[in-house]
Amino acid sequence: MIKIGIIGGSGLDNPNILQNTKDVEIKTKYGNPSSLLKTGKIAGVDVVLLARHGREHTIPPTYVNNKANIYALKEIGCTHILATTAVGSLRKNIGRGDLVIIDQFIDFTRRRDVSFFNSYEPHKPMHMPMAEPFSKQLRDMLNQTCEQLKLKHHKSGTVVTIEGSRFSTKAESKMFRAWGADIINMSIAPEAILANEMQIPYAAIAMSTDYDCLFDDVPPVTWEEVLHVFKQNADKVTNLLIAAIPKITN
Repeated sequence: MIKIGIIGGSGLDNPNILQNTKDVEIKTKYGNPSSLLKTGKIAGVDVVLLARHGREHTIPPTYVNNKANIYALKEIGCTHILATTAVGSLRKNIGRGDLVIIDQFIDFTRRRDVSFFNSYEPHKPMHMPMAEPFSKQLRDMLNQTCEQLKLKHHKSGTVVTIEGSRFSTKAESKMFRAWGADIINMSIAPEAILANEMQIPYAAIAMSTDYDCLFDDVPPVTWEEVLHVFKQNADKVTNLLIAAIPKITN
């Protein structure tokens, strides 16, 4: 039975997209998830919504309990996870409000706990393959739905996930682009790693809200700008989720 977990990022955790909602409290051996899990349906499909930073956006990126979040979604029976996130663009062709269906990440976090396998059995270390961390099935479905809805999107992109909560320096921004990153955020890599360890297909919808501080002819990113662009474009992500989720199959 299909059950879709949605991890909502800043401004993209709108509970109004669900029908017949109910809050469920899940406590895990890794602690409490960021929010109560809101269960409901989209077009008859069971969906569980989790607010990554808490429903009042009170949890900074470094302190999000990613292990509890992923484990709670697995415990409640989620078979797939779709994440949403705001990102800064490191490419001029990825404009504000554009969507990116991420296919690769660079993990530049330093303070996150990014493995369920911290205690090894003797002679059985767990080295999780991570060559393709995002589900091809989910990515193809999201890209096809973007095309059907005529949403401006990029079929692939590499995100670099930084620690935060501060934004980058110009030197860092230039370095990340030189490494091959297309977009930058503070959330996705740890989630993708942990979802893969739990063997849950995971995909992420990124919305570009700014140009970080990369370009001299564009003002550096501010939190206010991120929220402003989000509010203007949140319906794109909502409409994409509503149209895409009924297409997900085993």
